[in-house]
Amino acid sequence: METIKIGFAPTRRSIFSAPDAIKFANLTRQKLKELNVSFTDITDINEEGLLYQESDRIRIAEKFKKEKVDGLFLPHANFGTEYECARLAKELNVPVLLWGPRDERPEPDGMRLRDSQCGLFATGKVLRRFRVPFTYMTNCRLDDPEFARGITDFLKVCNVVKKFRNLRILQLGPRPFDFWSTMCNEGELLEKFNIQLAPVPLPELTAELNRVKAEEAEKVQEVIRYCQENMNCQIKPELLENVAALKTAMKNLADLYGCSAIAIQCWNALQGEIGIMPCAANSLLNEEGLPVVCETDIHGAITQVMAEAATLNEKRGLFADWTVRHPDNENGELLQHCGPWPISVAKEKPSICVPVAFPYNGAVSAEAKHGNLTLTRFDGDNGEYSLLLGHARGIDGPYTKGTYLWVEVENLKRLEAKLVEGPYIHHCVAIHEDVVPVLYEACKYLGIQPDFYDPIEEDVKAYLRGE
Repeated sequence: METIKIGFAPTRRSIFSAPDAIKFANLTRQKLKELNVSFTDITDINEEGLLYQESDRIRIAEKFKKEKVDGLFLPHANFGTEYECARLAKELNVPVLLWGPRDERPEPDGMRLRDSQCGLFATGKVLRRFRVPFTYMTNCRLDDPEFARGITDFLKVCNVVKKFRNLRILQLGPRPFDFWSTMCNEGELLEKFNIQLAPVPLPELTAELNRVKAEEAEKVQEVIRYCQENMNCQIKPELLENVAALKTAMKNLADLYGCSAIAIQCWNALQGEIGIMPCAANSLLNEEGLPVVCETDIHGAITQVMAEAATLNEKRGLFADWTVRHPDNENGELLQHCGPWPISVAKEKPSICVPVAFPYNGAVSAEAKHGNLTLTRFDGDNGEYSLLLGHARGIDGPYTKGTYLWVEVENLKRLEAKLVEGPYIHHCVAIHEDVVPVLYEACKYLGIQPDFYDPIEEDVKAYLRGE
């Protein structure tokens, strides 16, 4: 699981009870510890451990920057000081969680000690004035299930934003000539999102493969043993060695160029050099948590990074083609590719074999596990970018080659129209978890338009409200 660190800055306002604000800030601290949340505190900034004045805010900002917090949590221990919250959030430029504990019954004399809910309304408005996007967690008690769920989802949102904003993709070869659909605007990705590409020509990859075979033989043998133990290797030993060496070479280049994802020109120049499809090597790297996608689909690599980040990198994504409609189910569709899927998602022991469309070994064949999935795709054209989002479930269907899964959606015709009319293509990422709300919330921090293929936006908003 990915560790996300948040900056914890409980706030108060002077006209309400300071002792009660301290009490509720400390109760919130204890709850975060119970939930195993990693956070940087401000108890060393002032004796109250609360944000309410400018001189402290400056020191808090310096500390949180030094600690490299991934998100900012602003519990309103009483009404709070909205402008200090907004100033801090603006300076840090990380996802912001706004919340306050539910107010208790007024005192017998009619006095109210905190008015946290009222302060949340004020801070929300000022954050908007500062043009700071924020996540709101409903005004609830610390022991309400909405609190634990909201904190967990916020950590996932922070992880998506962190991975997206620091993304560098190893581009192994140009896109295949025939795949005009996978072209991307490298300069625009950098200008808009700080997403960097590290283009590497295929000869550099094959040179590293040959070096690995000569100089890192034991590492290659470890990969071979792993394949033999976990996969049906229907491939000649010398070709299996190429699979293992390719996997090792790709990982080495990703480390060399500081990349956290890979997009490879998987056909057809590579086959003339090393005699295999790279699918099995891709699968092995995907299993290790280094996303690898096919056909130099840069937007596909971005999608897989986002989907996996939304699970705190606990789950692995399935980079897939939308291919054909189910022969019997009107809302069924085949997700398939030549074999890049991680083996842990397989319903059966995968085989390394020949793919459906090419005469070369090195593909992987296995049906994926069924269950509920999120389907998603980051894409764009003409300067506008969006994230396609929706649900599906795995269903039975005919056998086919490659890594595959038949899925059912609510309305395939509606989805089909979305894909054809764009800005999307025939590639998507599936993941065995409902990460739609997390990705939807992350979009507000990334400048991306969320785009549902089913009319579920109000349901997602309701979930995020704690309903």
